[in-house]
Amino acid sequence: MDNVFLFISKYINKILKSSFIIDNLENIVVEIPNNAQHGELSTNAALVVSKNAKKNPKEIATILLEGFKQLEFVKEVQIKGPGFINFRLKKQFWSEFLKNALKCSKKYGLKNIGKGKKINLEFVSVNPTGPLHIGHARGAIYGDAIANILSAMGYNITKEYYINDAGKQINTLIASLKIRYKNLAGAALSIPADCYPGEYLIDIAHKAKDYFKIDLDLVDQRELADFAVNEVMNLIKQDLADLGVKHDIFVSEYHDIIKEGKIGIALEALEKEGLIYQGILEAPKSVNEQDWEVTQQTIFKSTNFGDDTDRTIIRSDGSYTYFAGDIAYHYYKLERGYDDMILLLGADHGGYIKRIKAIVSALSDNKAKIDVKINQLVNLYENGQPFKMSKRTGNFITVRDVLNEIRKDTFRFAILTKKNDTVLDIDFATLKEQNKDNPVWYVQYAHTRCQSVLKKAQKLKISINSEEKLDYSYFPEDMPLIKMIALYPKILSAAAAYHEPHRLNYYLQELANNFHQLWSCGNSSNKLRFINGQNKKLTQSRLVIVQIVANIINSGLRFLGIEPIDEM
Repeated sequence: MDNVFLFISKYINKILKSSFIIDNLENIVVEIPNNAQHGELSTNAALVVSKNAKKNPKEIATILLEGFKQLEFVKEVQIKGPGFINFRLKKQFWSEFLKNALKCSKKYGLKNIGKGKKINLEFVSVNPTGPLHIGHARGAIYGDAIANILSAMGYNITKEYYINDAGKQINTLIASLKIRYKNLAGAALSIPADCYPGEYLIDIAHKAKDYFKIDLDLVDQRELADFAVNEVMNLIKQDLADLGVKHDIFVSEYHDIIKEGKIGIALEALEKEGLIYQGILEAPKSVNEQDWEVTQQTIFKSTNFGDDTDRTIIRSDGSYTYFAGDIAYHYYKLERGYDDMILLLGADHGGYIKRIKAIVSALSDNKAKIDVKINQLVNLYENGQPFKMSKRTGNFITVRDVLNEIRKDTFRFAILTKKNDTVLDIDFATLKEQNKDNPVWYVQYAHTRCQSVLKKAQKLKISINSEEKLDYSYFPEDMPLIKMIALYPKILSAAAAYHEPHRLNYYLQELANNFHQLWSCGNSSNKLRFINGQNKKLTQSRLVIVQIVANIINSGLRFLGIEPIDEM
């Protein structure tokens, strides 16, 4: 029994099913009340079931109350408000729980809910035209943390990067590179507004000069494109490595999709299902109708699958739209056996959610699913003032700019302090402080305190072992921390189910806060100190809590891609 909430829920379901005919119990929750005076745990079961059972919530709560009283591990139970049930558990229950949590060690909270299920997780997928900027970093860190958590919970994750190495942006990259190349030969050419101004292209121009040994205007354009993309991807991969991110697969739009004829194959599959037609779409609201060209186009019936409008896939001149490439790429994912996908996109791609979901539904006959998430913007500050961008990159703040200011682990934790769909403000001055205003420092400090206690106990030759018959006693002051410990499996499961690593970040901050508060209690009460030189058995009992907290912080930080610190 390592998941207290799941354990209690099973008993609630058993009591309800013995008294009522109920099909759906999914909305029943067991949680920690905000007010500790209301009990150790609480459930909304009576309120959830009342409508289905056609009975008053308090009547159902009374039946549950009587059922709870029959359970040997329940100490006290009462009905509050319109039908909430609050209860306390016996000391022996919590002692057994702590013993099991200790025995699980760093695997506490983990459950094989994935059972090897394959998931394709595509994230970052930055156009290969320059190094990563701050917005890209959020998606990289967020995606990597999701991958870590899902892998720990039994899923088979493939971390994929889609290289957009075809289209207008690649033509612009080549044009920008040629200007830098000509500058090396002495030509006084300025960088046009529609080209990439970053000075990183100077380095690539030097490499191109040594590699091709002829004027770049004479080099095959595809060969030059592949060279430039490869060099920029090396920059991006280095940026990702500096963030602690490594992808499993890189898919090339040109070589794996276009060159292999995937677009035609995917569209043919849709046509066979009657999902493509010739027609004229209405002008988008963002376009002046006078500027809208009314022409026959090849269109995908995207609205059949929940999209706001049908989508053009082949223009009147016969060229494919960008959306056609999206169709082919997701066809390629399905072709490789991924019927469960996660896609992380930048803040400027909010309109893509419905159309991407429509693609996956259409190509899989509604059997596959994809969770599309949007990463919102990150604003950087230094002592409340906007952080200045790098001159080298031209017009954006890079990952390197950030990592020159703060450590990788500090940055990762800061990125994950908020849900990805909200704008995030980061102030470097706060993250450089060593106090509780710096969230990652506060969590790491809790871990180092745990380690210092355990090392001191080791020197005193006081050890703990889950197999020993220890007295796992605790005091009322310990309960807030014990309940937080009990919450960990629930938090991990939710973070995995909803693809939301910020839940784990919040939890670690709250766990650290509870631990620091209990530490402070030990300063005024000898019995609450973690090491009591006068009482070995009491020390052993309290070391159990310390070791479990250390295990949770250690594993939790690692899931976020952060190395736990043992000493400060």
